[in-house]
Amino acid sequence: MGKIRLTRRGVLSLLPAGAILPAVYALPARGETPLGVPGLYAADPLTALALRGFDPVSYRLGSAPLPGTEAHEFTWSGLVWRFASASNRGAFARTPEAYAPRLGGFDPEGMAAGRLVEADPLVAALRDDRLYLFRDAERRARTGMTLIDAAEARWPELRPEAAIGG
Repeated sequence: MGKIRLTRRGVLSLLPAGAILPAVYALPARGETPLGVPGLYAADPLTALALRGFDPVSYRLGSAPLPGTEAHEFTWSGLVWRFASASNRGAFARTPEAYAPRLGGFDPEGMAAGRLVEADPLVAALRDDRLYLFRDAERRARTGMTLIDAAEARWPELRPEAAIGG
Protein backbone atom coordinates (compact mmCIF):
# COMPACT_ATOMS: atom_id res chain seq x y z
CA MET A 1 0.00 0.00 0.00
CA GLY A 2 1.12 3.52 -0.75
CA LYS A 3 1.70 6.18 1.84
CA ILE A 4 -0.76 9.00 2.19
CA ARG A 5 0.89 12.39 2.48
CA LEU A 6 -0.73 15.66 3.25
CA THR A 7 0.72 18.74 1.67
CA ARG A 8 0.29 22.21 3.15
CA ARG A 9 -2.47 22.82 0.63
CA GLY A 10 -4.18 19.61 1.72
CA VAL A 11 -4.00 20.57 5.39
CA LEU A 12 -5.34 24.06 4.66
CA SER A 13 -8.26 22.60 2.70
CA LEU A 14 -9.33 20.74 5.83
CA LEU A 15 -9.60 23.94 7.89
CA PRO A 16 -12.82 25.96 7.91
CA ALA A 17 -12.53 29.19 5.93
CA GLY A 18 -13.06 31.32 9.06
CA ALA A 19 -9.91 29.87 10.64
CA ILE A 20 -7.78 31.06 7.73
CA LEU A 21 -9.23 34.47 6.90
CA PRO A 22 -8.76 37.42 9.23
CA ALA A 23 -11.87 38.49 11.13
CA VAL A 24 -12.45 41.53 8.90
CA TYR A 25 -12.98 39.18 5.94
CA ALA A 26 -15.19 36.69 7.75
CA LEU A 27 -18.53 36.37 6.03
CA PRO A 28 -21.38 37.78 8.10
CA ALA A 29 -24.78 36.17 8.54
CA ARG A 30 -27.29 37.19 5.87
CA GLY A 31 -27.98 40.89 6.26
CA GLU A 32 -25.50 41.44 9.05
CA THR A 33 -22.34 43.45 8.49
CA PRO A 34 -18.94 42.65 10.03
CA LEU A 35 -17.84 45.10 12.69
CA GLY A 36 -14.15 44.88 11.84
CA VAL A 37 -14.46 47.26 8.88
CA PRO A 38 -12.51 50.43 9.68
CA GLY A 39 -14.27 53.78 9.92
CA LEU A 40 -17.93 54.57 10.31
CA TYR A 41 -19.27 53.42 6.97
CA ALA A 42 -20.42 50.07 5.66
CA ALA A 43 -18.17 48.81 2.89
CA ASP A 44 -17.34 45.74 0.93
CA PRO A 45 -14.98 43.96 3.38
CA LEU A 46 -12.75 42.64 0.59
CA THR A 47 -12.32 45.82 -1.45
CA ALA A 48 -12.98 48.58 1.14
CA LEU A 49 -15.19 50.27 -1.46
CA ALA A 50 -17.92 52.43 0.01
CA LEU A 51 -21.37 52.10 -1.60
CA ARG A 52 -20.08 49.11 -3.60
CA GLY A 53 -18.37 51.62 -5.87
CA PHE A 54 -21.40 53.83 -6.61
CA ASP A 55 -20.92 57.61 -6.76
CA PRO A 56 -22.36 59.19 -3.56
CA VAL A 57 -22.84 62.57 -5.26
CA SER A 58 -24.94 61.05 -8.03
CA TYR A 59 -27.79 60.29 -5.60
CA ARG A 60 -28.49 64.03 -5.44
CA LEU A 61 -28.50 64.58 -9.20
CA GLY A 62 -32.01 63.26 -9.70
CA SER A 63 -31.14 60.08 -11.55
CA ALA A 64 -30.31 56.55 -10.49
CA PRO A 65 -26.97 56.22 -8.67
CA LEU A 66 -24.08 56.07 -11.10
CA PRO A 67 -21.16 53.65 -10.82
CA GLY A 68 -17.89 55.32 -9.99
CA THR A 69 -14.57 54.59 -11.68
CA GLU A 70 -11.02 53.93 -10.51
CA ALA A 71 -9.97 57.12 -12.29
CA HIS A 72 -12.02 59.18 -9.82
CA GLU A 73 -11.34 57.73 -6.36
CA PHE A 74 -11.09 59.50 -3.04
CA THR A 75 -10.16 57.97 0.32
CA TRP A 76 -12.17 59.22 3.27
CA SER A 77 -13.07 57.66 6.63
CA GLY A 78 -10.84 54.68 5.91
CA LEU A 79 -12.69 53.73 2.73
CA VAL A 80 -12.31 54.21 -0.99
CA TRP A 81 -15.16 56.20 -2.55
CA ARG A 82 -15.58 56.18 -6.33
CA PHE A 83 -17.10 58.86 -8.52
CA ALA A 84 -18.47 59.09 -12.04
CA SER A 85 -16.64 62.36 -12.72
CA ALA A 86 -13.88 64.60 -11.43
CA SER A 87 -16.44 67.27 -10.52
CA ASN A 88 -18.39 64.81 -8.34
CA ARG A 89 -15.15 63.77 -6.66
CA GLY A 90 -14.33 67.43 -5.99
CA ALA A 91 -17.76 68.13 -4.50
CA PHE A 92 -17.41 65.14 -2.16
CA ALA A 93 -13.85 66.09 -1.18
CA ARG A 94 -15.04 69.57 -0.11
CA THR A 95 -17.92 68.31 2.10
CA PRO A 96 -17.99 64.51 2.41
CA GLU A 97 -20.49 64.54 5.30
CA ALA A 98 -23.06 66.19 3.00
CA TYR A 99 -22.90 63.32 0.49
CA ALA A 100 -22.05 60.24 2.53
CA PRO A 101 -25.06 58.14 3.59
CA ARG A 102 -26.42 58.59 7.09
CA LEU A 103 -26.16 55.81 9.68
CA GLY A 104 -22.93 54.62 8.12
CA GLY A 105 -24.86 53.30 5.13
CA PHE A 106 -26.69 50.71 7.24
CA ASP A 107 -30.43 50.04 7.02
CA PRO A 108 -32.48 52.37 9.30
CA GLU A 109 -35.02 49.69 10.26
CA GLY A 110 -32.27 47.37 11.45
CA MET A 111 -30.56 50.25 13.24
CA ALA A 112 -33.77 51.19 15.07
CA ALA A 113 -34.05 47.53 16.17
CA GLY A 114 -30.48 47.61 17.52
CA ARG A 115 -28.71 45.77 14.67
CA LEU A 116 -26.29 46.76 11.93
CA VAL A 117 -28.02 45.44 8.81
CA GLU A 118 -26.39 45.71 5.42
CA ALA A 119 -28.17 48.02 2.99
CA ASP A 120 -28.34 47.96 -0.80
CA PRO A 121 -26.83 51.11 -2.34
CA LEU A 122 -29.42 50.89 -5.13
CA VAL A 123 -32.30 51.21 -2.63
CA ALA A 124 -31.94 54.75 -1.33
CA ALA A 125 -33.99 57.78 -0.36
CA LEU A 126 -33.31 61.38 0.52
CA ARG A 127 -35.11 62.40 3.72
CA ASP A 128 -34.65 65.95 5.01
CA ASP A 129 -31.82 66.32 2.46
CA ARG A 130 -29.96 63.34 3.99
CA LEU A 131 -29.17 60.11 2.14
CA TYR A 132 -30.41 56.84 3.66
CA LEU A 133 -29.82 53.36 2.26
CA PHE A 134 -32.21 50.45 2.83
CA ARG A 135 -31.96 46.67 2.74
CA ASP A 136 -34.79 46.41 0.22
CA ALA A 137 -37.63 48.40 -1.36
CA GLU A 138 -40.19 47.13 1.19
CA ARG A 139 -38.18 48.56 4.08
CA ARG A 140 -37.76 51.85 2.23
CA ALA A 141 -41.53 52.06 1.64
CA ARG A 142 -42.48 51.52 5.29
CA THR A 143 -39.76 53.71 6.82
CA GLY A 144 -41.10 57.02 8.07
CA MET A 145 -39.44 59.86 9.92
CA THR A 146 -40.28 58.33 13.31
CA LEU A 147 -38.25 55.25 12.46
CA ILE A 148 -35.46 57.41 10.98
CA ASP A 149 -35.35 59.40 14.24
CA ALA A 150 -35.16 56.15 16.26
CA ALA A 151 -32.33 54.89 14.02
CA GLU A 152 -30.44 58.19 14.35
CA ALA A 153 -30.76 57.94 18.15
CA ARG A 154 -29.30 54.38 18.13
CA TRP A 155 -26.44 55.19 15.73
CA PRO A 156 -23.92 56.52 18.32
CA GLU A 157 -24.04 53.27 20.32
CA LEU A 158 -24.14 50.90 17.32
CA ARG A 159 -21.67 52.41 14.90
CA PRO A 160 -18.81 50.05 14.09
CA GLU A 161 -16.19 52.40 15.49
CA ALA A 162 -17.94 52.37 18.92
CA ALA A 163 -18.40 48.59 18.82
CA ILE A 164 -14.68 47.96 18.33
CA GLY A 165 -13.59 50.49 20.93
CA GLY A 166 -12.85 53.42 18.60
